[in-house]
Amino acid sequence: ALANTTNIRIFGEYLVPVTFNLVAKPGTKLADVKVISTHPTAYAQCRGYLAEHLPKHTHIPSTSTAAAAVSLLETNSVADAAIAAKSITDHYKLTVLAKNIGDNKNAQTRFIEIGLPAKPTTRTGKDKTSVIVELPTDRPGALLEMLEQFAARGVNLSRIESRPVGDQLGRYRFNIDAQGHIDDEAVAEALKGLHRFSPNVIFLGSYPRADKQKSEHLGNNSNKEFATADTWLNKLRSGR
Repeated sequence: ALANTTNIRIFGEYLVPVTFNLVAKPGTKLADVKVISTHPTAYAQCRGYLAEHLPKHTHIPSTSTAAAAVSLLETNSVADAAIAAKSITDHYKLTVLAKNIGDNKNAQTRFIEIGLPAKPTTRTGKDKTSVIVELPTDRPGALLEMLEQFAARGVNLSRIESRPVGDQLGRYRFNIDAQGHIDDEAVAEALKGLHRFSPNVIFLGSYPRADKQKSEHLGNNSNKEFATADTWLNKLRSGR
């Protein structure tokens, strides 16, 4: 969605644990459940429990887990139960039929803090930089050439996802999360390389990582080593 939104920057990210419960109207028993409503993503994360305990159920997709739960209270509700976040019962009179039914007990959802364009947050050494990059042409090796902008500077990627540009077949943009901050020389050089390579680079921001892991650049790519190389090059240019 950010690719289609202008003048937006990311200033932070947060990881929130996800716990799914099976909820229903008061008086409903697990044996009564034949139809379950929830968002497709939540449904996919609870298939193990459903296969074991409700193998003959039918799924009705919903726009969100909250909407699925609220729909149970409507007089014309088709669903018998819903999969929703455990906090839903703090707001609506629903009964919990089963707790923590997700297949991955350590599941998390990532949220980002966005705002209008401004100077990136201060470098912490535990940062992440997000960009969207379009390939210049649809040809063999184009993706590799894009990734080499990071690899050559020792910048590790924690996420890369492709999305069609939408104007014609064969044109893609890539959502990328790179470890490090724009004030890291390695990341800055990678961004400059992307700008030379791609017809469209969207800088989404540099911000502290939610996992607090230190962002290190492989090889001789620290800020100190870049500064040493700049000093050496300036000496050559000055004739020394």
